Amino acid sequence: MVLSLLAFEKIAKKSGVKRISKDALEEMRDIIEEIAFELASDAAKISQHAGRKTVKRRDIEFAIQRKFGEEKY
Repeated sequence: MVLSLLAFEKIAKKSGVKRISKDALEEMRDIIEEIAFELASDAAKISQHAGRKTVKRRDIEFAIQRKFGEEKY
């Protein structure tokens, strides 16, 4: 667990949630961390395929497109 529960609580509150259980925060954190890990891994493979060691923004964007289809952000 890299990301703090407090960060997810702040996101939830900014989204209009008045109260959220610790279990819900932990589940949201776990899912987001898993997605972020997969995207970072995919982006690393994309940059390696392009002959680079550095992951660029476009690698992340392409990984997101591959995972979710059309642009979601």
